[in-house]
Amino acid sequence: MHSDATVGQPKVESARDALARINPHITITPVNARLDDDAMTSLIAGHSLVLDCTDNVSVRNQLNAGCYTAKVPLISGAAIRMEGQVTAFTYRENEPCYRCLSRLFGENALTCVEAGVMAPLIGVIGSLQAMEAIKLLAHYGQPASGKIVMYDAMTCQFREMKLMRNPGCEVCGQ
Repeated sequence: MHSDATVGQPKVESARDALARINPHITITPVNARLDDDAMTSLIAGHSLVLDCTDNVSVRNQLNAGCYTAKVPLISGAAIRMEGQVTAFTYRENEPCYRCLSRLFGENALTCVEAGVMAPLIGVIGSLQAMEAIKLLAHYGQPASGKIVMYDAMTCQFREMKLMRNPGCEVCGQ
């Protein structure tokens, strides 16, 4: 999506331009700004689904809180080094939210800038996110909610881990 030719261009504009070349019939409105919680929730509320493709835990947590408030499903994908994960947050009763997951990371979670990420892995995780989005929007199949689907690119193996709702979660807890 991004290339040497787009170095220096905001990612949101580079992504919009690349996607418009693939499908000129879509409308993409890039938002090149850091939104406060109210603006984020307002933007989310106007959509049927959110795909989290960010590389920042604080933005992921903000997206989650906005999606939870607006009850808009969130498909989260993440990749670092040679590992990736995907999960769907539908915010149904007793299901976990992204904060239930992110609180497990600890203070010293590595970023892609620090640890790197193998480029094809991002395509694998993005494809899994797209599949989850189609399933949710089409009401087809079983979304990956209440679990984390992890992919190890070193061994080409998938694993699943059940994700429990944290009753003390500041977003979805009691």
